[in-house]
Amino acid sequence: MAWSYSTGERGRNRVRVAQDVGRSNRLFVEFRDNGRKVRQYLAHRDHERAKEQAEQLAADFRSKYSPRARLTLKSLFDIYLREVTPEKTPAKQEHDRRTAALLLRAWGEIRRPETLGLRDWNRFIVERRSGRLRPEGSTRRVRTVGDRQIGYDLKFALAVFNWAVLAGDGNGGALLERNPLKGFPVPVNVNPIRPVLTNDRYRAMLAVAKDVGPDVGLALVLARETGHRIGAISALRWSDVNLEGQLVLWRSEADKMGREHVTPLTPVAAAALRAARTHTPGIADALIFPADGLTTHSARSRWRRWWLQAERLAGLKHEPRFGWHSLRHAFATALRSQPDVDVAALGGWKSTVTLKLCYQHPELDRMRQALRQLRTESTNGEQAAELQM
Repeated sequence: MAWSYSTGERGRNRVRVAQDVGRSNRLFVEFRDNGRKVRQYLAHRDHERAKEQAEQLAADFRSKYSPRARLTLKSLFDIYLREVTPEKTPAKQEHDRRTAALLLRAWGEIRRPETLGLRDWNRFIVERRSGRLRPEGSTRRVRTVGDRQIGYDLKFALAVFNWAVLAGDGNGGALLERNPLKGFPVPVNVNPIRPVLTNDRYRAMLAVAKDVGPDVGLALVLARETGHRIGAISALRWSDVNLEGQLVLWRSEADKMGREHVTPLTPVAAAALRAARTHTPGIADALIFPADGLTTHSARSRWRRWWLQAERLAGLKHEPRFGWHSLRHAFATALRSQPDVDVAALGGWKSTVTLKLCYQHPELDRMRQALRQLRTESTNGEQAAELQM
């Protein structure tokens, strides 16, 4: 291993001397000048003398250094939330702000980002998983938090630090020289629960939807027939729907991925919208699913409450993770015989990989059919072998 020696404070007056094995072990001194890395070769090969020169250079840099405000976690998150977060969708903006507050509580507002390590990372996972670390104002009892949510939170931290490495500090350098969290393992749920709503369960809930609320039946139909998230459906406006052409516009501000796209409507969805249009007040840009007056769409908690009420009125036992998203899983699974790119476009998936891995589910009947085909092919192969003998 090549010899090296470092002195000074990282980000302030750090100086390193080392051997360059590619140049016959010549010694060089390395430091940063206004954020730019500088390397200078020495005219000797004396290690002790090189160390003395490095320490003297670091002392000179320290005496000439004009201290500026140290970057803390709070100041870094404030910059990111001010400059980057506003470009995201409303749902992701909310997650950014909520997660930044959690990370600051876990790691400390005045903590310097470059001092974070694996112990801090793992402590956040433990505290978050136990439920002890949760958003302020939460009225829920302490409960465990799944690895999927924890991973989502930590990916925000990784995104902030990756951005800081590239973002300038206004003095010729970067906000951070390196991402201190790079390479740390992100928790992954290896056995996620992703239920698919069956046709029988859907019909039972649709039959009682009118007793829950005037909008619930239409929402169920659109969720089943379009494959879109309930958040995108609840934000639809009548101006987004072309009933003559049977098309619907999904606006970027209501899409989780921030993508504006147009998809065709099935005859069932178009008929449900026509029926709703005859008795729904408001024209032009009015919301199809108004909550308070005609200006804001229903909150996620309200849709969740309506779903549970529909299950209860239909006499259905609530199963873990069953909700509006189970209709999205059912949509993707029902269309898996179609080209992936078309199904992804219809349901608003950005990636066909996510569609196949997370939304399209195996079915026992299809697996049995595949085995029957395998048995048929094996039998034919054996018969062909016997004919050649």
